[in-house]
Amino acid sequence: MKNIKEVIANSIINSLNINVDYDEIYDKIEVPKDKKNGDFSFPCFSLAKILRNSPINIANDIKNSIKLDSNIKKVEPVNGFLNFYINNEDIISSTLNDIVINKDNYGMQDESKNSKLNIIVEYSSPNIAKPFHLGHFRNTVLGKAIYNLYKKLGYNVISINHLGDWGRQFGLLIEGYRRFSDEYDLSKDPLGVLSDIYVRISKLAKEDENIMNLARENFKKLESGDKELIKMWEFFKDVSLKEYNRIYEILNCHFDSYNGEAFYNDKMDEVIDILDKKGVLIESQGAKVVDVGDDMPPCIVLKSNGSTIYATRDLAAILYRARTYNFDKCIYVTATEQILHFKQIFSVAKHLVDKKYQEGLVHVSYGMVRLKSGKMSTREGNVIYVNDLINEAISKSQEILRNKNSKLENIDLVAKQVGIGALVFNYLKSSKSKDVIFDLDETLRFDGETGPYIQYTYVRTNSILEKLNFNLDKISLDNVNFNILNTNQEIELIKSLEKFKETIKRAAIEYEPAILSRYLIDVATKFSRFYNECNVVNLEDEQLKTARSILVYATGIVIKNGLDILGIECPEKM
Repeated sequence: MKNIKEVIANSIINSLNINVDYDEIYDKIEVPKDKKNGDFSFPCFSLAKILRNSPINIANDIKNSIKLDSNIKKVEPVNGFLNFYINNEDIISSTLNDIVINKDNYGMQDESKNSKLNIIVEYSSPNIAKPFHLGHFRNTVLGKAIYNLYKKLGYNVISINHLGDWGRQFGLLIEGYRRFSDEYDLSKDPLGVLSDIYVRISKLAKEDENIMNLARENFKKLESGDKELIKMWEFFKDVSLKEYNRIYEILNCHFDSYNGEAFYNDKMDEVIDILDKKGVLIESQGAKVVDVGDDMPPCIVLKSNGSTIYATRDLAAILYRARTYNFDKCIYVTATEQILHFKQIFSVAKHLVDKKYQEGLVHVSYGMVRLKSGKMSTREGNVIYVNDLINEAISKSQEILRNKNSKLENIDLVAKQVGIGALVFNYLKSSKSKDVIFDLDETLRFDGETGPYIQYTYVRTNSILEKLNFNLDKISLDNVNFNILNTNQEIELIKSLEKFKETIKRAAIEYEPAILSRYLIDVATKFSRFYNECNVVNLEDEQLKTARSILVYATGIVIKNGLDILGIECPEKM
């Protein structure tokens, strides 16, 4: 099926007498909020400077010269906008055929060039020796969704878990481990034990500067390769990865690389040497820094005591990834607290790598996850751990499902799909930039704009098809008359299904899975209206029953594909 936006973009370009960038036109085509303004709209304001004319005149001129494709019924200029009205019959037939033929592959982009482009997505990246908490969870589900979006668009995507496995905090943990480990049973919940130890030693260090000095000394020895401390650090890392991988398995997350901060310890000297030879490494109050402009402080590369920092390792990672992966984009998913950090290292990167790589560096920041009582902090001990959260979400889901359907088979599996799905959708339905105040009861609601509501809509499509004894193999698509699907509810639902490909592309371009989440809510809502207003099961008109049953089937495919991109499984029954 033709991409309507591509048709419109090409029609506009062909009507102009000058060369304009295709992407500039394509990206500005939008879906009007008011349906009276057409199915798609193009604002002509961006052409005013190029054509040296007013947007109103440009819109009128394009309207008079444009050659309309058969998919476009009419185009109207309104106050500098070009409003395009689409031929519903073409959309209905081509959309449903496209979905039914491609099934699980519907939405994949047939762009051979994408497969040659390498996209790195760095996400999750927890600090070892600490249990997974809500902040890690939001990072992980957001990063995975971005990974899946680019994968669906046909790119070669590399997932990296840049573990926080180095830094002065390990000097502190080592000190606490020496003092308190004998008081704990490390065979049970070792990360919980290490977290308790870290909280205890952190509180003591606040009260006693000598403890902090011991921690600094421990880390110096660790950096120098002290065998005893390296062995202790490796233990921290091993038990951490064992627990993290268990959670990743539950979330169906798999990484191509777990190279964390420690991996770059032997790669930082080259970075320092390059910056020094280029004359950009300057001394400031004893430290070595790179000036990154007047609008932000210089980027510290070496501290006054000669030790490297987080930024140094990130710069080494950029150099390593450019050489190893030849990336076209390197996307970092971290909290908004690190915005300045990434601005600094991206600016310094121009001295290390070619322009292609520097321009491909992307920081996707997201808002914090907060408790009702305030900000979470491992050091203060006020966190919610993901393991406990998942168990409680599954338990509550199981209770709700039993009350709804006491005969439900595989209730353990369904409760797991629903519970985890509810948590994931909760963090992907709102703009990534917004802070989230966590409320478990709100997250697990089975009505409204929630994951379970979208899952239930998919299950509902299955239930309807089961009542109809629907079998696609017994239907000849060439003989189905889709044009009899002409009610407002049917047309609006089909138009929504047609926008799936465009939605995926926009969500990827903006690094915003919420665009897809909101889209799925819209599809589920329109399906509910369609099913409430249009008889499907008890129809005597076989032609209409077949056409509507395929619409139900197509809706299920789109919802399942969309939830799959978000990292959410669909139960077959609920």
